Amino acid sequence: MQLVIVESPAKAKTIEKYLGKDFKVLASYGHIRDLPPKDGSVRPDEDFAMDWEIYSDQRKRSQVKAIADAAKNADRLVLATDPDREGEAISWHVLDMLKKRKSLPTNVDRVTFNAITKGAVTEAMKKPRALDQDLIDAYLARRALDYLFGFTLSPVLWRKLPGAKSAGRVQSVALRIIVDREREIEAFKAEEYWSIIASFEQDGTPFTARLVTLDGKKLDKMTLGDEGSAMAAKQAVEDGRFTVEGIETKPVKRNPAPPFTTSTLQQEAARKLGFSASHTMRCAQGLYEAGTITYMRTDGVSMDQSAIDACRDAITDRYSAEYRPEKPRYYKTKAKNAQEAHEAIRPTDFRKDKAGSGDEARLYDLIFKRALASQMATAQLERTTVTLTEGSGQHSLRATGQVVKFPGFLAVYQESFDDKDDEDGGLLPHMREGDAPARKSVEANQHFTQPPPRYSEASLVKQLEELGIGRPSTYASTIQTLRDREYVRIEKNRFFAEESGRLLTAFLERFFPTYVAYDFTAGMEEELDDVSGGRAEWKAILEAFWKDFKPKSDEVMEQKPSDITAVLDTFLSDYLFPEREDGKDARFCPLCDKEGRAGGRLHLRGGRFGAFVACENYPECKFTRRFAQPGSDSDEVAEDAVLGNDPETGLPVERKTGRFGPYLQLGEGKEAKRASIPKDVPELDLEMALKLLSLPRIVGQHPETGNDIEASIGRYGPYLRHDGKYAKLTSTADVFDTGMNAAVTLLAEAAQKGGRGRAKAEPIKVLGKHPTSEAEMKVMPGRYGPYVTDGTTNATIPKDVKPEDVTEEQAIELINARAAKGPAKKKKKAPAKKKAPAKKAAAKKPAAKKAPAKKAAAKKADD
Repeated sequence: MQLVIVESPAKAKTIEKYLGKDFKVLASYGHIRDLPPKDGSVRPDEDFAMDWEIYSDQRKRSQVKAIADAAKNADRLVLATDPDREGEAISWHVLDMLKKRKSLPTNVDRVTFNAITKGAVTEAMKKPRALDQDLIDAYLARRALDYLFGFTLSPVLWRKLPGAKSAGRVQSVALRIIVDREREIEAFKAEEYWSIIASFEQDGTPFTARLVTLDGKKLDKMTLGDEGSAMAAKQAVEDGRFTVEGIETKPVKRNPAPPFTTSTLQQEAARKLGFSASHTMRCAQGLYEAGTITYMRTDGVSMDQSAIDACRDAITDRYSAEYRPEKPRYYKTKAKNAQEAHEAIRPTDFRKDKAGSGDEARLYDLIFKRALASQMATAQLERTTVTLTEGSGQHSLRATGQVVKFPGFLAVYQESFDDKDDEDGGLLPHMREGDAPARKSVEANQHFTQPPPRYSEASLVKQLEELGIGRPSTYASTIQTLRDREYVRIEKNRFFAEESGRLLTAFLERFFPTYVAYDFTAGMEEELDDVSGGRAEWKAILEAFWKDFKPKSDEVMEQKPSDITAVLDTFLSDYLFPEREDGKDARFCPLCDKEGRAGGRLHLRGGRFGAFVACENYPECKFTRRFAQPGSDSDEVAEDAVLGNDPETGLPVERKTGRFGPYLQLGEGKEAKRASIPKDVPELDLEMALKLLSLPRIVGQHPETGNDIEASIGRYGPYLRHDGKYAKLTSTADVFDTGMNAAVTLLAEAAQKGGRGRAKAEPIKVLGKHPTSEAEMKVMPGRYGPYVTDGTTNATIPKDVKPEDVTEEQAIELINARAAKGPAKKKKKAPAKKKAPAKKAAAKKPAAKKAPAKKAAAKKADD
């Protein structure tokens, strides 16, 4: 029996069908091992020795055991993972794991194929090779580098920049690109300019022309800079009689774009289909595993010669002979750091113009058309420019138009761009020199210069590729991490830098400038690619990096948080304290100003939960403004105000602003009642304030238990509560409007989701993702007390720490410490042995014999 290892079950099923009964194909479910999420997994002082452990996920562990068991009975092991660095690494991990478990077959081969078709798979089996050590070294270098960067820098952030979640070698530079664009937009000063557009008609066909010459002088974009000059120009056009002075017609040729690479596929899918980079890659993965497209992680732009021939045949079958050029087209990439190890992304069968369903079908259609168009004929266009001149020759207008004479590849596909240029316009009517088209109207249009646009996913991916930062296969996960960390947000398909992202970027630019520099990061990518090509030694690259990075991180770690905040206060001064319209000092405290207090300048401070702006007159002045914390908004600071008096107590109801946002207060001192102001409250008046202060609201008594059902607002939004069980509400309005029937239904639905009649526990607190496992961390209520978990490792929260007060830094430390101790399940078996005295003595002997076997199994599982 021959054992074949691939990554996914879908891929395994397809390949096993192609190979037949003599082969057994198993999936590894991606990587089987990784560096343990704790300090010391990479040891620079021991020649960068690295520890590996099998993922704790039960499915992965079960599959690893299945692979090891199958390998014991196999005559040959075929490692058929993806044809790239990650695929090579997965094969290496499987091979190393089987060696340690002494389950490795005598014959071991590595095969790769670029498409999951019967022909490609069977042909690959005839051409086995050994593992590519250069690719494995490149993987080890990248994994160690990212680990050392994250595990060294993240603790610095947690201790010196409270509220910051994590930093990454590529992630932080991608964030800087977004933040830099935000700064460009803020620094941009709009300039006014005007355009004069005349509408004409010739032989019943309307067209427009732009004023290009005025008083014998050529106009540029900014010449007409105010309304006065624009109106004078408009009058000149209205007073003149314009005739056609010249007609220029030029042929224009357009050639097709090459087939997709990973990067260009992500860009076009974002523009044309509205897909995120991660969704594009999921759909492409499904198409690849179904055997309908070639491998989707590639920066090559060429197609195999047999594929080119098949594509040209498909063009002939679908279109006339003129759509197929005389010679095939061959492409060469312009992307920086491109390896071109694989073909471009293309259909495996050009006879199929449809494949998959839903979004996969839409993506396949895009891939098919782009690949087909890449071998089609050049498009022939004709661009016409008509100049209309006023009788004196002092003023002239220009009309442009374009017509497609032969569509060529445009009959199938046209590439999209983020920044569109419609200057060529549409089709112009037939005109001759001397014609005087009928003028219908003249408009003077006001414009303002626009700042550079914020990045879309497509333009960000393009920028990363052009700068040579990261690799196209990692862009989707990089962008997703920025969103998960809440360093950026997306509005109308554009990236906006959040305050937390700006603060982190400022910290890194000020204290770690080298490591967020574009040139440094791109240069590092080139060095890592040199390892892949066998031109560099991976440990030498790590040594050079660590030699500079470690002392710098130690230096920053020794600084006081207050000193770091003071530096950032100066670094971010223009952003935090923009010029005031009233001319006063931008740092002048508004509360001190209002209350007539002297001094009062604002500064950036660091607190337990992150940075905030505060007055230097504290504690006399308690003015604060949140910065770089969830829900903060530095552009709008609401002043404290009295909304009115409570009709029952006569006490004032005040709206106040604290470090954690706006809140309501009824009364003074320890007896005062307070309530946060939700963001979805449309208008805050006395009536709404009293409603919020009155919470929780009793909806009624549950018909089954007779106990109260409460509606209220908690740390994570509006909810219903009954007997310690919760159900989420959609909005603040629901807290006051939900009736008994709806409440009982919502609680019942929440209980069903929890399984077996028990309501699923709501998290006490939701934190960010763990820097290593990338899983979301939550503080959960437990049977034996609250705990923090990343879905894999559960860590008990110390009794002296309130679960609501657990910070992200504490959660990571607790999880890492728990993971370092190893699986907890081993210890839980001890109570079962206490039952032994109740059994007969004869029953004890088998149990004693099994103990060593269990220890051996445990040892193997940790290999």
